[in-house]
Amino acid sequence: MIRTANVLTTPAERPSPAQDRAQMIGVGTAVSPDSYSQQEVLDTFAIDDARIRSLFLNSAIQRRHLTLPPIDADGKRVMESQGELLDKHKAQAVDMGGRALTACLKDAGAELSDLRHLCCVTSTGFLTPGLSALLIRELGIDRGCSRSDIVGMGCNAGLNALNVAAGWSVAHPGELAVVLCAEACSAAYVFDSTMRTAVVNSLFGDGAAALALVAGPREDALSAPRGPRILSFESTLITDALDAMRYDWDDAAGKFSFFLDPDIPYVVGAHAEEVVDRLLGKSGLRRSDVRHWLVHSGGKKVIDAVTVNLGLTRHDVRHTTGVLRDYGNVSSASFLFSYERLLEELVTKTGDYGVLMTMGPGSTIETALIQW
Repeated sequence: MIRTANVLTTPAERPSPAQDRAQMIGVGTAVSPDSYSQQEVLDTFAIDDARIRSLFLNSAIQRRHLTLPPIDADGKRVMESQGELLDKHKAQAVDMGGRALTACLKDAGAELSDLRHLCCVTSTGFLTPGLSALLIRELGIDRGCSRSDIVGMGCNAGLNALNVAAGWSVAHPGELAVVLCAEACSAAYVFDSTMRTAVVNSLFGDGAAALALVAGPREDALSAPRGPRILSFESTLITDALDAMRYDWDDAAGKFSFFLDPDIPYVVGAHAEEVVDRLLGKSGLRRSDVRHWLVHSGGKKVIDAVTVNLGLTRHDVRHTTGVLRDYGNVSSASFLFSYERLLEELVTKTGDYGVLMTMGPGSTIETALIQW
């Protein structure tokens, strides 16, 4: 069990600055059951437009997990209504989210009964009550568990949620918080013959990821290795590109349709230096002091633009490109898929700095500085 720290009354008993920081102590991921290559998706929907095929096949994505529409008596995919897509979102978010949360707690050496705050992120459907309430009921989590839901902030929202949960952890030392990003991107597709929808349809996949946090002392029962502490956050809102990534209502399709401006990679790249240097400057650091970069797998052009503008190497973004290759863009969960892969390498050392970076609607860049 995790206990709440005793009230500290003297300077000698107060925690060090490091103990005042939230610490990342466990991570877990999950995906929907079925995966498809880009060619298989093209074949499934009989897409023969050369421009759209090129978009799919030159995306740097090999496979994605997707929950495709059902098949009718003629073997064709049935286009789903907005209501059916919302039902799909709910079912997938609860399923993937529950599995990611369970894996995360196991990695942290914790139990469901230890969980005191659950912060859920979804961008691919709307739920009221939110995903946090549904998971508390589904998994039998203590009904006294505090919760928050972040909806509609898009691919950057994982770091917005981490900021919220890290603050909660510091205010409740010794108690366990979890950030859970569950994105059923299959529930946010419109299928037509336009390049607008093709850009989105070629990119996103289903996935969920959870991250466990605690600040202050922990009991020995939590035997998972201590991960990095979260030092600070910085963000920037690019107001000139407010409409570059957005949901619009499509009257013809009778559902919401996501729009991505073709210039968004260059917009994000052009503003990456500003926010990262502001983040590092607060701690007296330079980019060369950062050993680990965990950048959102937003798409090949986005990754290339950020890499060039920040002066990163292919090795620096190896997990970003690897997640894009194997899962596509899993929206707000993407950076945690990369973080899990970094931990699996066993290359981090005490004192190493890392930068987490996500991008999404707004247009927004969110960053966090961590240290092992």
